Amino acid sequence: MEKLIITAAICGAEVTKKHNINVPYTVEEIGREAESAYKAGASIIHLHVRNDDGTPTQDINRFEECIKEIRRRCPDVIIQPSTGGAVGMSNEERIQPIYLKPEMATLDCGTCNFGGDEIFINTENTIKEFGEKMISLGVKPELEVFDKGMIDMAIRLHNKGYIKAPMHYNFVLGVNGGISATIRDLTFMAGSIPSGSTFTVSGIGKSQFQMAALSIAMGGHVRVGFEDNVYISKGVLAKSNGELVEKVVRIAKEIGREIASPDEARKILQLKG
Repeated sequence: MEKLIITAAICGAEVTKKHNINVPYTVEEIGREAESAYKAGASIIHLHVRNDDGTPTQDINRFEECIKEIRRRCPDVIIQPSTGGAVGMSNEERIQPIYLKPEMATLDCGTCNFGGDEIFINTENTIKEFGEKMISLGVKPELEVFDKGMIDMAIRLHNKGYIKAPMHYNFVLGVNGGISATIRDLTFMAGSIPSGSTFTVSGIGKSQFQMAALSIAMGGHVRVGFEDNVYISKGVLAKSNGELVEKVVRIAKEIGREIASPDEARKILQLKG
């Protein structure tokens, strides 16, 4: 079984310091949390950025500042900016960080109800536009899928030339409006992707470590972090993203799965580096 790639989603766009005081907002805080995750064993930092007051932003200059700070602390880590941004942002806002030419960036493959009146909109034309721009800039997409139909969308658009193979998926399980976080559903998702593809699993909230353990055993990869879950155990807030990563490392070691370094992750994902 290949080594385990751990992604740390260190802040997201929705979770705040009201949920956990350690959620990072400032450039320094984002650098600190990225470093904690990296030192614990994460080879990818999934990056949203915030203004100092915690407001989510897709401003390219803010991304550049944060990426420089992460690079200063973690020179070889893979930095994966989000093009999801926050609900309600325009395509023009969301796409900004790929112009910094990161090795990877996320590409959301469908529209999802996020609760109440919040709809995370990703039309087919949006996915095509983002996919084409990533190809032109040499950025590998991580295909964010919240349900089986989004896998099918990615495959159709791959066949039309908007997404290159080998494809790397992130199964987001347990989000409101998406597929549930169960053994049945993870098995279904993993069995639905093309041969030669890779996948990461992001369990939301209380399902984070259950889904992580299943993915590790199945040969998949794992995402943890404050974006998806702020607790290290039931009712106990995590002190850092690094603490969440450390728990995944312990689970992996218990079943004999080695942890991938950033350079090993690059080879597994076939990144240019």
